[in-house]
This record gives sequence, structure tokens and C-alpha cells, in this order.
Amino acid sequence: MAQDGGQHPAFESSACSVSGCGEIEAVERVTDTVADAIDPPARRGRHFRADQLDGDTLDRVLTARGRERRSLLRAGGLLAGCAAVGPLFATACATPGAAGSATAPSGQALFPAEGGRVHTVESSDKTVHLGVFDTTLPDILEIESGDTVVYPRTWSHFLNRMQPGVPIADLGRWRMENPGKGPHSIIGPVAVRGAEPGDALEIQYHRLRPAAWAANFNNPGQLKTGALPDEFPEGQVKYFTLDPERMRTSFAPDIELQLHPFQGTLGLAPPDGFFGVSNGIYSSVPPGPHAGNTDLREMVEGTRMFIPVWKPGGRIYTGDSHALQGDGEVNLTALETAMDEVRIRVVLHKQTGLRWPIAETPTHWMPMGMDKDLGTAFRIALENAIDFLVKRVKLTPLDAYSLCSLGASFRVTQVVDINKGVHAMIPKSLFSDRLRPQISVA
Repeated sequence: MAQDGGQHPAFESSACSVSGCGEIEAVERVTDTVADAIDPPARRGRHFRADQLDGDTLDRVLTARGRERRSLLRAGGLLAGCAAVGPLFATACATPGAAGSATAPSGQALFPAEGGRVHTVESSDKTVHLGVFDTTLPDILEIESGDTVVYPRTWSHFLNRMQPGVPIADLGRWRMENPGKGPHSIIGPVAVRGAEPGDALEIQYHRLRPAAWAANFNNPGQLKTGALPDEFPEGQVKYFTLDPERMRTSFAPDIELQLHPFQGTLGLAPPDGFFGVSNGIYSSVPPGPHAGNTDLREMVEGTRMFIPVWKPGGRIYTGDSHALQGDGEVNLTALETAMDEVRIRVVLHKQTGLRWPIAETPTHWMPMGMDKDLGTAFRIALENAIDFLVKRVKLTPLDAYSLCSLGASFRVTQVVDINKGVHAMIPKSLFSDRLRPQISVA
């Protein structure tokens, strides 16, 4: 049940005003130098044919691991709801007993069962840091490609200080006390042996189980966060009790929400100079070519994301657990929570040429783009979608451009993290049963 956490009176103005998901306004967008390093000017606006496709990049079709199934079919109207919202929730609808599904539309496994060693990373003051990807820290551990990492009992925002009943005044004050940082409790870094710049890490989401409560809030307007801070200057926090069996929560009388848990933030060490950083300590707020705070709500159980490696070891950071979010995340936050368990498997792919993250669900491939300017973020996502179709489907650039216009959709991932996000939705159903298994991200 949602609980109103109270509204905060006018906040005093501060020299360190806050924008995006709490980043200080003084932080600049990616410099041209960094943008050039990620996507050189000579390459922009045109696309290259892949010289060849390495046969090892084809997805392995293996049997998905067994999963515990929740009896979501008991939740009346679920299938009808799925039909109403369309392909966006196709993953959850296809397998009613899970938050996500590892089974593709053709019945093939999206990714193999777990293999390798299993490592557990507890949340503690030694493994969790407030609001930053700190690349100056030593690795928590080093894993091998194919290993599984389990994060039990993760922390909520502000190093677990956000708990049911905390008023918006406290949440706003904590942000103001930590300028240049996000609210996220970030776990990491975890290194992958052998990962080098030019490689990509595949993050497979095997298990995502939220805590029994969550919160949604928009900060007082003086902090300049969210999409409409001027229209809602008072701020608000609402707390929710989650039903893990039905995977639902009540927003208000006669209004229920279906849960779709995912990690709002999971990324690697960013490239040199990202957002003008020179000391190796990056705010967790802006997403980028290293992924990070992508807030991509499709990344539920049974999905995966491919992230370019920018630093040796890749170095994985995660936090910002969500029980549910709409595209845009417009008021600043999702249904913010902690996780009883996050379980991911990490696979290293050598020298993929990937320059921006690409996500994959059982039903879609999702090339992504991020930039402070929404139009530029869209352009990056479109160019990456075209590159994907040229390199992985072997279309000509013009045909890839055409197919993006006819068969793909582009969605605004979020608009509140300084770097706005856009993701393309390329349906796997566009491709025949013969061609589909031959298409892989890495």
C-alpha cells in the first residue's frame, strides 16, 4: 500500500544546485574529445559493412536453467493486461511465473544455464560507496568469464538510510550534503580476468528479487531534479508495500501496479575523461558508453546487456535497484528498493567493436544511445541500430536505415539523469526462424 511520506516546505537555495538524478549542474556533458574517442567524426553519419562475421559470435542454443515459478496466473487480468500494453511486457507475459524469461519466442534459450564458479558479494562499508563509480578503489574480487556473481541483501539509497517512513526533507538534505554524487548505493568494482579495451562484457540477469518495500519520490524543486521541478516545488515521497507472490503493489485504491524488478544501474569503468572527470571518480548519475545508470526497464530476469570494456578488467559496478519503472522515469525515480538477491552471470567477448551498450530480451534487440541532448541521444541509438543490422544481419546501410523506420520503435529510456537515454526496439519476430538464430550481438 502506498503511504504518503509528506511534503517538504520550501528548501533554501544552495550554491550547489542539483540537476538530473541529483548531479551538480557544474558537471558538463561529455566533451568533444571523449565523444570523438568513442565515435570518431570520420565515422559519424556513415556506416560500414562488416568485413566478416566470426562464427563464434553465434548464440549458443542451450536449455535454460530451471527456475522457481510464482503463480502469477492467479492475478486476475494479467494476460489481458499483457495484451493491452503490447510487446513492452512481452517477456513477463510469455512466462507468467517469472519476472522475466530466458526463453526466446522460438523456444530457444536466450542464454545458457549457469556455469563457472559462483561468487558472493555482500553489501558492507567496504564494498558499497555512495553515488560514484570509484575506479581508484581496489577490486573487490576478480572473476573468470562464465562465472556467476550473487549480490544478496543489497542496500537502498543513501547507504541504506532510505527506509520506509523517511521524509522527503531528509532525502533532499542528503542530496545537498553530497554534491556531485548520486543517491545510489554502488557495489564494486568486480574485475573480469582478461577483459581489455575493445572487448565487451555480457551481463546475464539470472535472478532479481526485490525487498518487501519500495519508494517513489521527487525532490523539492530547488534541487532541480526530475522533469518538472518548477511545477512541483514541494517534493514528495510515497512508500509502498510489495507483494512478492503476486508481484504487485497498490498505488492507491483501485490502482494496482505489476512489478518488473531490475537493476537501474549496472555498468563498467567509464572511458577516460567521461563527463570531464580526471580523478577516476565518476558520479553514478549520468549513463554513457559504459552503461551505468541506464534505467532500462526491460532488463528483468532472463535478459542480458552487452557493454563495451573501456578499462582493463572491465570493472563492474551495480546498485539502484528498481521494482518497477515507466519509460522516461519522469518524476526522478522509479519504484526504488533494495534487492534480496541479484544474481548475474558474466561472459567476456573479445574485440567485438561494440561502442555503445546493446540490450537483449527474448523478443527484442535494443541498441542504446545517451547524451545530454535528447535529439543526439536518439541519433546515437539510431546509428547503433543501423550498425547492428549491418554487422549482424548483413543488411546494406540503406536497407538497415529503412528497416529501422518500418520495423523498429525508439523509446525514451529516461530524461532525468543529465545524459538522457533512448533505446531502439528491434523485434526478433521480423526475422525468419532460419535467420534469427544466426543474429548475435557479440
